[in-house]
Amino acid sequence: MRQPGQPRHLVSRRTRRLAIGSAVVLALAGMNGPALWGYASDTYHDYTINQSDYKARNGHWDVVDVPEQYRINTIHAALLHTGKVLLVAGSGNNARNFAAKTFRTVLWDPATNTFKNIPTPKDLFCAGHTQLPDGRLLVAGGTQRYEKLGGDVSKAGGLMVVHNENPDKPMTLPAGTRFTGKQNGRTFESKDPVLVPRAKKEQPQGSQRVMVTASTARVYVEALRKGSQYETGVTDNYTVEGLGGEDSRNVYGIANKLSFDKKDFQGIKDAFEFDPVAERYITVDPMNEARWYPTLTTLQDGRVLSVSGLDEIGQVVPGKNEIYDPKTKKWSYLPEQRFFPTYPALFLTDKDRVFYTGSNAGYGPADQGRTPGLWDLKSNEFTEVPGISDPDSLETSMSVLLPPAQDQRYMVLGGGGVGEDKKSTARTRIVDLHAARPRFTDGPELYAKVRYPSSVILPDDTVLTTNGSGDYRGRGDSDVLKAAIYDPRSNALREVAEPLVGRNYHSGALLLPDGRVMTFGSDSLFGDKDNTRPGTFQQQIDLYTPPYLFKPSRPEIKDTGSRTVELGGRASYRTSRPADIAKARLIRPGSFTHVTNIEQRSVALDFTRSADGITVTLPKDPSLVPPGWYMLMVDDGQGVPSQAVWIKVPTAGEKS
Repeated sequence: MRQPGQPRHLVSRRTRRLAIGSAVVLALAGMNGPALWGYASDTYHDYTINQSDYKARNGHWDVVDVPEQYRINTIHAALLHTGKVLLVAGSGNNARNFAAKTFRTVLWDPATNTFKNIPTPKDLFCAGHTQLPDGRLLVAGGTQRYEKLGGDVSKAGGLMVVHNENPDKPMTLPAGTRFTGKQNGRTFESKDPVLVPRAKKEQPQGSQRVMVTASTARVYVEALRKGSQYETGVTDNYTVEGLGGEDSRNVYGIANKLSFDKKDFQGIKDAFEFDPVAERYITVDPMNEARWYPTLTTLQDGRVLSVSGLDEIGQVVPGKNEIYDPKTKKWSYLPEQRFFPTYPALFLTDKDRVFYTGSNAGYGPADQGRTPGLWDLKSNEFTEVPGISDPDSLETSMSVLLPPAQDQRYMVLGGGGVGEDKKSTARTRIVDLHAARPRFTDGPELYAKVRYPSSVILPDDTVLTTNGSGDYRGRGDSDVLKAAIYDPRSNALREVAEPLVGRNYHSGALLLPDGRVMTFGSDSLFGDKDNTRPGTFQQQIDLYTPPYLFKPSRPEIKDTGSRTVELGGRASYRTSRPADIAKARLIRPGSFTHVTNIEQRSVALDFTRSADGITVTLPKDPSLVPPGWYMLMVDDGQGVPSQAVWIKVPTAGEKS
């Protein structure tokens, strides 16, 4: 039987086998043999999960039919206002793809289950992304170079700091520029081009003397040949090959140890806007800092905050945060610095502040930048929010702004220890930022101790959480095939239908306009319990149909009404059974990667009923409803949501 609102191409193959009834299962169970009993158990489970009453309580999972040519290692996914989903792999955590410059993006239309390959300009693997006011998706950062473990490093290398003492002339050095040590005599070459700004020239007031301060830029260099004899151990000054005259004296390099130490991933500065209508990437100005694993947060005026990430030499960006202006397409630094580990969960909250829940995903010292708190971007003041349990297990945890967004209650789910620590937790932690003294308290425990859980706000004001693994990247066959729905009103969490496959690192989930949830990805480190076989990337995409879509009928918004509604503005829509409409929600489309989806939020709308529909009123607070496209969904009072219609909310003060 086809599920309500489900296209025919997604009807589960399992439902075609339901002629096998309980009598057959019982007969098989009576046969003496573990294999037959296992078959009988699986068959009975298959039979049970396809029963109508089971689906109405627990929901149901299906596999999306993805043609071979569109299967990718999905690392990033974002719902666009066209209803399509952008699936981004870049090189997909595959060094061979990176070397071959095979970078992938696929656009998927869930309504028709059609796909389109999108040309991808750079390796956007492990970039950051966020929704812009006009509906484009900003994608910034990505991969310049893959990591190399200590035993895999064949050439000595590391950081070269290039100095320029000329106040009248910047200097660009191309990739392949050679640097030779004055003391050690060893030669290294740069792997990327580098621009060194002109030196700073100042004349103190009342002084005749002009002070010149050299400018600097950093670049990664490697020895020309393999072998331990090319390693260096002390600081040296390096001449730049090919420069003559004044340039040879003004421009030089300084490097400390150039060795065979592990080399971390390195980021890029490149930034793009993906246009959902033209369905292509558009190049915009690059960031000031290279970033791999950054977080991008849309602010209440539509500008975007870019934070953290690994830079062009594989070090965590040391607190240099910057802002993107979508009107000018340019970036500018914040005046003061603040350090965060990579992919920090940074939510726009009221009073134009940013709330850091403590969730993060990967790199940074264990004792710096990991305490939750409220960050005032104007003053750079950071107010710690105390009380979070298992504070040493916030890496790879999931954070979500609980619905409705007006309540300003946040939940942190699961997580693990820093790096490859085996520690994980089943705790959930909740904080109310509207309390006189905000403090985390524990919520109900999850279905298991998990890293990498994926949480999605549903239109009935509940939160679905799926999957995760007990250990780092599913190590030790620790994937958890569980899902649960949390109800903020009752503070209760109940398990629902089990996912079809395990999902850990590089996985995620998004709410779709029809009320279903897609899940994607998983990048297990190993493929067996004993950790002897390499893992394979999970390319399967699944769809979860929540219990509310198995109820007899659902409300309908019969026309789209106003496409643009200002903050504090009103819009009227015709609906089915207006008298039954109990809720109206404005839901921001998600943008998910690495246990991070700070975009999603569900805003409660005031509304009035008429004979043939409803009139909704948007809140006036731009920090509650940052500019962009939203899904409007109504609820019939039985928890059944409508199909979404799209509304554009312009930047506060702007007329459309």
